Amino acid sequence: MTKTIEYFLEYVKIDTQSCEDADKTPSTEKQHDLAKLLVSQLKEMEAADITYDRENCYVYASVPAAPGCEDRPVLGFIAHMDTSPAVTGAGVKPRIVENYDGGDILLNGAENTVLSPADFPELKALRGQDIIVTDGTTLLGADDKAGVAEIMAMTQHLLTHPEIPHGRIRIAFTPDEEVGAGADFFDLSVFGADFAYTVDGGELGELEDETFNAAGAKLTVRGRNVHPGSAKGKMINSILIAQEFHSLLPVFQNPMYTEGREGFFHLDGIHGNVEETTAQYIIRDHDRTLFEGKKELFLKCADFLNEKYGEGTVTVEMEDSYYNMKEVLVSHTHLMENACRVLRELGVEPRIVPVRGGTDGSRLSFMGLPCPNLCTGGANYHSRFEYACVQSMEKVTEMLVRLAECYAEN
Repeated sequence: MTKTIEYFLEYVKIDTQSCEDADKTPSTEKQHDLAKLLVSQLKEMEAADITYDRENCYVYASVPAAPGCEDRPVLGFIAHMDTSPAVTGAGVKPRIVENYDGGDILLNGAENTVLSPADFPELKALRGQDIIVTDGTTLLGADDKAGVAEIMAMTQHLLTHPEIPHGRIRIAFTPDEEVGAGADFFDLSVFGADFAYTVDGGELGELEDETFNAAGAKLTVRGRNVHPGSAKGKMINSILIAQEFHSLLPVFQNPMYTEGREGFFHLDGIHGNVEETTAQYIIRDHDRTLFEGKKELFLKCADFLNEKYGEGTVTVEMEDSYYNMKEVLVSHTHLMENACRVLRELGVEPRIVPVRGGTDGSRLSFMGLPCPNLCTGGANYHSRFEYACVQSMEKVTEMLVRLAECYAEN
């Protein structure tokens, strides 16, 4: 078993699920469990400049430049330690399906949970390879412990092969990426890289230099409750007004109907009664102009209902989350060009796809660290059907080593 897979199987057993409702960083203390292990392993492999931000749960370290490469650019690699709040990450039981035959994989017989190419046709491309799956009761955690494992394996490989030419390499592991806070306390001065890659993507070959522009919006509708037997002309049902608000948004600008670079309004949660209803939305678009237009439409819908039912009936709290990193990366085309070149050298045809979401790299790019996203070899993130391909993960580790070499050549 390679170090990549050895590390990965160890990391996924550590519960690092983040929490959306927390008002601290890290959002869960258990993320420190993985951070402490990584620090210990980095010390054991004699990495340099190890820094553990014990308050905010960030880990930084270096691979010193190979002799003669000290003047090369400083390249960084970043992955996040937390897993999604969407599905439990406690008690993960990974197993390897060797020499996958292309058929159904029974994850859990008691619950009849099946990972099937009928539902996930991309599995067919992995026939004959080895696939890491769960027992069907938890997520796997390849998002992003696959990236963590690949970076750690790259670090170990470079430290034990001093003959490989490379400049100084910086690595970092962040908390709370899944709840949008991964870059909140990222210390660029400590990291000290000229540019970097997040290793937080999906299937082998996928490269991403483009994310959504994103905003979150909280809709609050205030009503008036009276006994339904005498409600005529008196009751204002906030639940129905919230439904009316949603009906004003474009029906097909919805995640269920969009793909590629198509943006959307997503109703992510709703809670209420006649007196008051709150709804949480996320607003997304790759195009900044269309993104601003969506936010404007959202506010206009609120204004319309306030005119109809009275001022203050509907209020909106809206805040931008991150922007499309493409705006920054167009000035650093070498990052994607080198990633594509390395993949082709490894026999993998690169596919540049837009992220229908965000990464730590979105915010880091606007903070001054150009940072596109690399694949990890995982799929079906945030679900009980999550899996990772052994051979793909090993190939990603090779890609990271070769990228380090690239920036010693240029």
